[in-house]
Amino acid sequence: MYVLSAIVSLTLLGLVLGLLLGIAGKYLKVESSPIVDELEALLPGSQCGQCGFPGCRPAAEALAEGNAPATMCPPGGSALAEQIAALLGLDLDLSDVKEPELLVARVSEATCTGCTRCFKVCPTDAIVGAPKQIHAVVADACIACKKCVEVCPTECLQMHPIEVTLRNWRWAKPLNVPVQPMGTGSNAVC
Repeated sequence: MYVLSAIVSLTLLGLVLGLLLGIAGKYLKVESSPIVDELEALLPGSQCGQCGFPGCRPAAEALAEGNAPATMCPPGGSALAEQIAALLGLDLDLSDVKEPELLVARVSEATCTGCTRCFKVCPTDAIVGAPKQIHAVVADACIACKKCVEVCPTECLQMHPIEVTLRNWRWAKPLNVPVQPMGTGSNAVC
């Protein structure tokens, strides 16, 4: 008898609380700008802070309000800047934008004290280790935000260029060449 009353009371409690949450979700919903949502989807989502904002959502809001340039995201490079400019309808000069150098953090085992400051600030959890033990960097997860280098008291972390191998090499982006039609009317080739 006690088991049945417990099941019924918990079921009723769950239904009432679920109904209240559904109503609260409908009436207390925060409306967001669709352009901010699109910009946030374009950004890398690593929350690295290299742009000067605490995360990608505040950066997208600043872009939508016109308070930040389209070239604000260093990890995204010129490809992301072009997508942002196309979405916002901006004319963009990318001649002064350089592609980010591919870097990865490396730990010097001789000077690492295991203070754990580096992996506390790493936005992607690329640094592994235990307190008072030597730490290591997972190269595939490192986004080269340099936050770990800034907080390291022994300067055992340094940024090193990533060696180009067959595993990480990419073709250069092809140039967009406009096609000129040959002939006119029914004689057009293209």
